[in-house]
Amino acid sequence: MSRPNAQSMKPATAAKKLDVYLPATPAEFQQNPITRSDLAALQADPPQWLKDLRKDGPHPKNLVAARLGVSIAGLARGGVTEALTTEQIDALLEEKPEWLIAERESYQTVLSEQRRLKALRVERARED
Repeated sequence: MSRPNAQSMKPATAAKKLDVYLPATPAEFQQNPITRSDLAALQADPPQWLKDLRKDGPHPKNLVAARLGVSIAGLARGGVTEALTTEQIDALLEEKPEWLIAERESYQTVLSEQRRLKALRVERARED
């Protein structure tokens, strides 16, 4: 097995940087190392398949969680274990199942606490 050079990355890494779900990408993308210049070209002028994936999905868990306003762990607790399409995300937002409401509230509480702690650290740093 040949080792990719330092200027290329695995398809999974490139997919993560492009915020797309790797199994939904074309076979050619999944099977070949991606150079930094290839990645830059995809970001600067995305081909139609990339535009479609970003618009319609399926989306990776981090984007699903962000669009639903929950954590990735909250998705798992809600039973969402697979990538979702934009249509499926919109349906969940419209239906507002109990788990989603609870996870959104929980996530907002966590974010609020993180902001409070950060402000406290900043305040203490000023005092020192």
